[in-house]
Amino acid sequence: MSDVEFINTLTDEVKISPEAMNQLSAIIDQEPDASGIRIFVSGGGCSGMTYGMTLVEQPSKFDFVLEAEKLNLYVDSVALGYLTGVEVDYKTEGLNQSFVFKNVFAQTGGSGSCGGCGGAV
Repeated sequence: MSDVEFINTLTDEVKISPEAMNQLSAIIDQEPDASGIRIFVSGGGCSGMTYGMTLVEQPSKFDFVLEAEKLNLYVDSVALGYLTGVEVDYKTEGLNQSFVFKNVFAQTGGSGSCGGCGGAV
């Protein structure tokens, strides 16, 4: 049996807007111990999936990596199933600034609402 190599390079499965890339690279520049930023998915159930990001010192051997010019973005193999087709953007509206995950239901087919909660959503 031959060894199977784990291909962990992302191409266009997860997109990062130029605005988000600039903000993420500014964050990573302030953290000398971080090797990149992890995009993660958690939760489920009635309130749906939660998408977020955190600094990474050392990626795991099962992380997929998007090697960008300014930083590395890591996604674990389970989260990638929920993130394929997602675009991370950065928006400024008045005084509010935030990262926005667009097209989050591309793979899950969900709507962000829960019909079984006993109330209108």
